[in-house]
Amino acid sequence: MTYCVGISVDQGMVFMSDSRTNAGVDQISSFSKMHQFPGDGERSFTLLSAGNLATSQAVVTRLHRDLESDATINLRNVKHLSAAAEYVGRIGRDETGKVKPKEDDDLSLSASFIFGGEIAGRPPALFLIYPEGNYIRASYQTPYLQIGELKYGKPILDRIITRSLSLEDAARCALVSMDSTIRSNASVGPPIELLLYDAGSLKSGRHIVLEEFNEYLISLRAAWESSLRKAFNDLPRLPAHEPSVRLVDG
Repeated sequence: MTYCVGISVDQGMVFMSDSRTNAGVDQISSFSKMHQFPGDGERSFTLLSAGNLATSQAVVTRLHRDLESDATINLRNVKHLSAAAEYVGRIGRDETGKVKPKEDDDLSLSASFIFGGEIAGRPPALFLIYPEGNYIRASYQTPYLQIGELKYGKPILDRIITRSLSLEDAARCALVSMDSTIRSNASVGPPIELLLYDAGSLKSGRHIVLEEFNEYLISLRAAWESSLRKAFNDLPRLPAHEPSVRLVDG
């Protein structure tokens, strides 16, 4: 399982992903699910992936290969971010369709993506790309997008994330969202990758990798748990019990 989130705020974008792809009794595998495609100073893109590992790796390989071969359509020559999202979605659909699972095989070959970035002269944008190749775009009303195991981390995002939030605060909120997911689902785990992209910079952004026993991650978790317990203890008490009076016909 996977958990990835992309957040779009006025200052830029935050991308975050875990790295666990298989969690069992005796086997845990980790692969990066964050992929950067820096341009020539005119554009910068980031891709987060969830789903079938072979499919997502095949998509990333094709994106790089098209850049190297200067294909007719590639991330270096698309004129619009929506065109880039369509291009990524088309590759994802193509790669998913290359292998036909057996009738009795419940293995899913699909992959979904969060794709975001900026092209010079155009505002940054963030997209969620479905396995079918279609996509939705983050909006002012919905400034964050998730893929993978999203239900555990969603409540904190719903309460905190707004477009006016700073990049730093959006990143901290994303990490709390990730910590809540890791706490509730053992199939999601570190290393955690975090990318803070400043709008207008057209650079790769600030990339942070947090291992399982990272001091900052441990302190953040402890502070969040302590704050939650305090908030719970400060909740209003239940109303005082008022005994009901029943009149019984003598």
